[in-house]
Amino acid sequence: MSQATVFHKQEAILKASQVTVQFGGFKAIDNFSFRIDDHEIHFLIGPNGAGKTTFLDAVCGKTSTTSGKLLFENQTELFKKKEFEIVRLGIGRKFQAPSIFTNLSVADNLELAMKQDKRLLPILKAKRNGGEESSIEEMLKLINLKVARNQEAGALSHGQKQWLEIGMVMMQQPHLLLLDEPIAGMTEEEEEKTGHLLCELKKKCAILVVEHNMDFVRSFSDKVTVMHQGQWLCDGTMEDVQENDQVLDVYLGRREVNA
Repeated sequence: MSQATVFHKQEAILKASQVTVQFGGFKAIDNFSFRIDDHEIHFLIGPNGAGKTTFLDAVCGKTSTTSGKLLFENQTELFKKKEFEIVRLGIGRKFQAPSIFTNLSVADNLELAMKQDKRLLPILKAKRNGGEESSIEEMLKLINLKVARNQEAGALSHGQKQWLEIGMVMMQQPHLLLLDEPIAGMTEEEEEKTGHLLCELKKKCAILVVEHNMDFVRSFSDKVTVMHQGQWLCDGTMEDVQENDQVLDVYLGRREVNA
């Protein structure tokens, strides 16, 4: 498979060059090159096992790359960086299952995500200053949970829990937000609200999303990259991708393609 050279006017927030992730004799990602530009909603799609989530794992340091380069903001090589170091650089990750503090209020969850001292007791005892309170209020409004600010997080609906965790990641002010199937298990109304939330968030950072719901991808993507067997297959707008013969064979038709 050959990857065409494209000239971009925008600044890339992340560039992957010939990245390979290998587990024993199996290549989960095979010579994969990719870029996402700043303030872009970019979707990774492809059949199960295509390597999409593994690529997110490699970007955030959860999985080590075997070879290749991952360049963040055109200056920092992510290879061999630890997960906490990558978070400090400005890459935030939300996994598929929400991870929140169910016995704390929505506002306390956001405050906990914002604080540098992650010990629970000092955070709960400390009083919020004006700037922190303002940041929490702004985020509550953005994730549509202002009326639930004092509600226990465990009592939220599934969709609201997802929005809360996205808000928690955003409290760390990432430059790149990684999302793994953010609308899984949501109602249609929640899916729509999530899409509009992503459109607001891209004003603050670039967003890389792994997703299987093609209607959602079609509605909210700026750019789409298709993966197959750990490799780059094609990229472009959703319209470009839908008209690609290899995508029709591999992704929509579920048939093999000659590499």
